[in-house]
Amino acid sequence: MNKKVILSLAVIFMGAACITAFTVPAALAGPIQLSYANFPPAPTFPCVQMERWKKEVEKHTNGKVKVNTYPGSTLLGAKNRMDGVIAGQADIGNLCMAYQPGRFVVTNATSLPLGIPNSRVGSLALLNLYKKYKPAPFAKVKALAMFTTAPTNIMSKVPVRSLDDIKGLDLRASGGAAQILGAWGANPVGMPMPQTVEALQKGTVKGLFSSLESMKDFKFAEMCKYVTMTETVIYPFAVVMNMDSWNALPADVQKVMNDLVVEQSEWTGNYMDNHVNKAVAWSKSQQGVEFIKLSKKEKAQWDAKLEFLTDKWVKGAQAKGLPAQNIVDYMDMLINKYSM
Repeated sequence: MNKKVILSLAVIFMGAACITAFTVPAALAGPIQLSYANFPPAPTFPCVQMERWKKEVEKHTNGKVKVNTYPGSTLLGAKNRMDGVIAGQADIGNLCMAYQPGRFVVTNATSLPLGIPNSRVGSLALLNLYKKYKPAPFAKVKALAMFTTAPTNIMSKVPVRSLDDIKGLDLRASGGAAQILGAWGANPVGMPMPQTVEALQKGTVKGLFSSLESMKDFKFAEMCKYVTMTETVIYPFAVVMNMDSWNALPADVQKVMNDLVVEQSEWTGNYMDNHVNKAVAWSKSQQGVEFIKLSKKEKAQWDAKLEFLTDKWVKGAQAKGLPAQNIVDYMDMLINKYSM
């Protein structure tokens, strides 16, 4: 074999090696891996919606994306969710904005006593509020969904039938809900929901102020045998993605996720409302919980004590340069629109 033939064969083998080096890893790389951090336990509604979103993304991308979910603060804690996602500690995170009321001023307007009747209405109103005002705290992330809890009620170890009964009572709450408890004369105790179980067991708190799915999800009905139906504000949540992770996704995958934003938000609201109904029925039939309905006269007294909260929020938001009254008016319009 002469030198020219040997040289030609060498060039062919080198070319083949280069092609293999660039094509084989791409073929073996597998699906795009994304981490999704959540803070409550797996059975709770924020994690149920997380698993639903994961399945929808994986299905609609034909397996091009694999979402690895981390419930129960196994990847990021409840209060450092936004910063952790921005820093890239997780690709995606679900956060409760009520845990940081001073940071998420615009979206926490949903926590004002504006009469949001259920989670579906709250979720769609929150998403539209976000889209219209594009709040600064979300500038470094991609929003993938927005949703809310159902309206809040008092779950307690002792019956609360009047304002006299709630005076000085230690109840877990956060954000705008804590202000409401304070206005009623209770002693609001701030803590993430997962810590509330132990706080109830130790007697650190005598109950909590939240939506009623938690009676079953967190088994609060085993300790709180009374529910006072106040049907007041909601807790807002957001699902956000690290911007570098988002920008690295192929356009077709981004389209799948964008197409899911409204659907996922509304699905979560509907799921929550149905789940609350089931939790109430379970609490009554399996745990013997008494549900206390305030008389019209009593309820009017409770509501009257909350009238100042919206005015207070408007003044505070205006001081930060936000179009506060426009936000409240827009919220009123959205609540009416989606309640029809």
